[in-house]
Amino acid sequence: MSKTNTPTSHALDRASRVYVAGHRGLVGSAIWRHLADSGFDNLVGATSAELDLTDRERVFEFMHETRPDVVIDAAARVGGIVANNSFPAEFLSENLQIQVNLMDAANAESVDRLLFLGSSCIYPKFAAQPIAESSLLTGALEPTNDAYAIAKIAGIMQVQASRRQYGRKWISAMPTNLYGPGDNFHPENSHVLPALIRRLHEAKVHGSPEVVIWGTGTPLREFLYVEDLAEACLFLLENYDSPETINVGVGSDISIADLAALVARVVGYTGRLTQDVSKPDGTPRKLLDVSRINGLGWSAKTSLEAGVTASYEWYLDHLDALRAK
Repeated sequence: MSKTNTPTSHALDRASRVYVAGHRGLVGSAIWRHLADSGFDNLVGATSAELDLTDRERVFEFMHETRPDVVIDAAARVGGIVANNSFPAEFLSENLQIQVNLMDAANAESVDRLLFLGSSCIYPKFAAQPIAESSLLTGALEPTNDAYAIAKIAGIMQVQASRRQYGRKWISAMPTNLYGPGDNFHPENSHVLPALIRRLHEAKVHGSPEVVIWGTGTPLREFLYVEDLAEACLFLLENYDSPETINVGVGSDISIADLAALVARVVGYTGRLTQDVSKPDGTPRKLLDVSRINGLGWSAKTSLEAGVTASYEWYLDHLDALRAK
C-alpha cells in the first residue's frame, strides 16, 4: 500500500447529492450537520426502519432510486468492550453485510466518490505508538474486538479493490475513539467515555460515595470530538485521494483513570473513584499517528474538556429520552 499523501484539492459541488449511510447515529448525524452547515442542500438519508442495510436487494434498489454523487459510509453496528466481547458473531456478520452491500450497490451505480469510515481497532494490539497507517496487518488484533476489526479491515480492502478495478476515487479513514452529541449512553453497551458520563452523573444524583471503574485505569486512550471528525470527513473528500487509509485523531491520549477524574470534575461528582482490577483493560495504548492528515492541513480543534462538557450538556438535555433506553 502506498504511503504517499495524494491531495485532490477538489471542492465538492454543494449541489451534489450526498448519501450519508447511518445519518441518525453519532457519526452520521454530525456529518449531516456539518454538510448542511457547509452549504450542501441535496443530502440523502434513510433510517434503519426505512432501509435495512443488511438487506442486499433493498440496498441496491435504494442506491438506484437515489443515484447519489457521493456516498459516506458512517453506518455500523458498534459498541463498547462488553458488547464487542459478548457478540462477536453479530459484530462481524452485520458489519460485513452493511459495507459490502453499500459498496457493491455504489459500484453498480458507478458512484465515483465514497468515504468509508472504520475504527482505530483495525491496528495490531501491540503496534508501535503512535500508530501509523503502515501498521495495518502487521500483528495480532486485540481479542476483545477482533471481529469488528476484521470487518473494518475488509472494508478498507474493498475500497482499495474498487479503486484498482473500477478507477473509483474512493477513500477510507480510521477515526480514533469518538464521543459527542448523540452518543450511546446505554449502561451496558456504550463506550467508555459516555458510560463514565452516565455513571458519574447518576452517582452524583444518588449521592453514591464511590464509583468503581473497570480495569487498572492505566490504559491510554485518544478521544476525538465527533464534530471535529465531521469536519475531517469533508476535508478528506476534498483533499485526499489515495488507496491507503488515513488516520483521524487528535494526536494525544489520556489514561482511563485520568479520564474518569476529568469526567467527574465536569459532572461535579466528588466521591471516590476506585479500580476493579479483575476486569479487562483491553489494548494497553492506542494513539494514532495523525501526521499525514495534519500534513494535508487538517487538525482537531476541540479540547477534551470542552468536548466532554458539551457531551454532558447534551446528555442532560436528553435525559428523559435516555432513561427509556
